[in-house]
Amino acid sequence: MNINLALILTLLTAFTGIVVAFDRFVYRSKRSAAETAVENRGLATLIDYSRSFFPVLLFVLVIRSFVFEPFRIPSGSMMPTLLQGDYIFVKKYAYGLRLPVLETKFWETGMPQRGDVVVFRLPSEPNINYIKRVIGLPGDQVSYRNHVLTINGEQVATLRDDEQPVFRSIPRFIEKLGDRPHGILIQAPLNSSRDGTFVVRDGHYFMMGDNRDNSKDSRFIGAIPETHLVGEAVRIWMHMDGFEWPDWGRIGTKIQ
Repeated sequence: MNINLALILTLLTAFTGIVVAFDRFVYRSKRSAAETAVENRGLATLIDYSRSFFPVLLFVLVIRSFVFEPFRIPSGSMMPTLLQGDYIFVKKYAYGLRLPVLETKFWETGMPQRGDVVVFRLPSEPNINYIKRVIGLPGDQVSYRNHVLTINGEQVATLRDDEQPVFRSIPRFIEKLGDRPHGILIQAPLNSSRDGTFVVRDGHYFMMGDNRDNSKDSRFIGAIPETHLVGEAVRIWMHMDGFEWPDWGRIGTKIQ
C-alpha cells in the first residue's frame, strides 16, 4: 500500500488552517463564555490543538513541497552512486515549483541537464517514485548495445576505475556525461539489460540507472514526461540499511 504523504499533509494543514481562521474571525468573540459550557469544550480543545499544529504543518508543507524533500533509496539500481539505505535530499525547486498534490507547475526555475540524478513519479503508478540519471534530453537518440552508450551518434567514454576496480565483485567504470563524471556498474555477461535505440520525444527525458544491468529504467518503462519530475537529488544525509549501524562516512556526500 502506497501512502500519499503529500495529500495527507496538505489535508491536515488545510483542516487546521480552517479551524484557526474560524476561531479568529467567527468564534473568538464568543469563546470565553462558550468555553464554560460542557458541550463546547470539545470545540475549544480542537481549536487549541489546531492553533498549535497549524504553523508546524504549514512550515513542513512549504519546505517539503517547494524546497527539499527527503527520499530513501529502496534498491541498488543506482549503485555505486547511491546505495540501498541511503537517505537523500531532493531539491524540489530545481525544475520548477509545483502545487502539492496537483503537481501543476506554476513557476519555471530550470530544466534537467544531462547527468542529473532525478527523482520522478512513475507514469504508470504516479504514487511511486523512482530515481535515475538523465541520459537523453528531448530530441536525442540514445543507443545502448553491448554495454556501450551512444548519444546522437557519439559514444560516451567510459574508463575502468583502477582505484576501485570492483564494487561488490562487479566491475566499476567511470562515465562522463557533460561535466559530471560518475561511477557505473556493468555486470556482464549475466544481466537483465535491454539493448536498443530510443528516440526521446519532446517534453520527455530518457533515464538510466548507474547499475546498468540491474535497473528498470527508460529502456523498460519509456521516457519520462517533464510533468512527472519531482526534483534533483543533491545530498546524502544518512545511510542506514535495516538494523545495521549508520554509515557515518556517507553523510553529507554530494551526489555526482
